[in-house]
Amino acid sequence: MSDSKVKPGQINIELDEKTAEGIYSNLAIINHSSSEFVVDFVSIMPGAPKANVKSRIILTPQHAKRLIKALQDNVVRFEKNFGEIKDVEGVQIPPLNFGPTGEA
Repeated sequence: MSDSKVKPGQINIELDEKTAEGIYSNLAIINHSSSEFVVDFVSIMPGAPKANVKSRIILTPQHAKRLIKALQDNVVRFEKNFGEIKDVEGVQIPPLNFGPTGEA
């Protein structure tokens, strides 16, 4: 059954309550193969020797490039409204150990 409010060429996107809560991440680890980009979002606590991947997103190379552009556009708009986002110097992230690595 189609929604009469949605115009041709538009997509009706729904967001359930659980997904709308979001997942906090303060570290993203990005890997790629010839056919995909894999972005693992991690929440790491200072001083903790272990952290778990909270979410993994797998993108095509084309979608990864569109995501970069969308993020850049949003950073520019954010800084226009709220000022420059300062990059924190000297933040030390311990070496990451994922065990054996694989390729898709």
